[in-house]
Amino acid sequence: MACTLWVLARARDEGLKKLERVPAGVRVVVGDTAEAFDGQPPADAIFVCSMGRELLRAVLPKAPGARWVHSRSVGVENILFPGLAESGVTLTNGRGVFSPSLAEWVIAAVLFFAKDLRRLVKSQEAGRWDPFPPEMVQGRWMGIVGYGDIGRAIAARARGLGMRVRALRRNVTAPPGDPAPDEILPPERLADLMALSDDVVVTTPLTPDTRGLIGEREIRAMKPTGLLINVGRGAVVQERPLVDALRRRSIRGAALDVFETEPLPAGHPFFTLDNLLLSPHSADQVPGWLDGAMDGFLDNLDRFLAGQPLQNVVDPRRGY
Repeated sequence: MACTLWVLARARDEGLKKLERVPAGVRVVVGDTAEAFDGQPPADAIFVCSMGRELLRAVLPKAPGARWVHSRSVGVENILFPGLAESGVTLTNGRGVFSPSLAEWVIAAVLFFAKDLRRLVKSQEAGRWDPFPPEMVQGRWMGIVGYGDIGRAIAARARGLGMRVRALRRNVTAPPGDPAPDEILPPERLADLMALSDDVVVTTPLTPDTRGLIGEREIRAMKPTGLLINVGRGAVVQERPLVDALRRRSIRGAALDVFETEPLPAGHPFFTLDNLLLSPHSADQVPGWLDGAMDGFLDNLDRFLAGQPLQNVVDPRRGY
């Protein structure tokens, strides 16, 4: 099948090397400005590789026959705009590529606090012999806010440690083929999940409904020994009440890979807190992540060319 693919990417994007694998008959046009696509054959498909909403908004009207838009990332909030939903194109994302690495990071964060690894490192650096009893995570409850592909990957690893899983999702029936969590709660019971869980993990995408979802009320509901982990989107968790809670030590701690503003500004209070573990939105940047993301796109491209149903379809109105 002949096809024109527009790729919204910077020329130095390393992932472009993978496009050498596109099937014969696919014309690839790469650009990082709207003008780069002027005079080119109209796109049948658009791959948002390393650019965002403004460029997609500018080029979509130039491709009235486009039937598919793919986002290399999992979160699509940075490319959504009303015209995309109204265009009727099928939107897909990179779901599944990043789930294993994010799940491992979450488990590392849980163990970091349970075994008090910060204390161990400080004692070692000070040359101090400081025995103390580490905690077990077996038998603890992990609450997962957003039980999609990432949430399920986290749950599987938590169960491997003997933890019990409580999930928050719109549909209280477990996905087909997935071992059911020990408990599934609807969104209106978020405060209950926060109060009943030992470790709360946020994986939900950023949508109008989830922006600021975890605020003062939800954080106050947590156990004094509770740990809050966010690997979803920074704006889902309100930072001011979280900083206040960490300073008061009304919760045990937090582990964050995502933030409201990235990079995190110099002088941000997060840098001063000894009960916070942070990473610079890099938990999923493991070796091979780019190959995995590009392979996922190419697999979907094969489906598109064959007229088969696409994987990882996203509802552009809901944002997931």
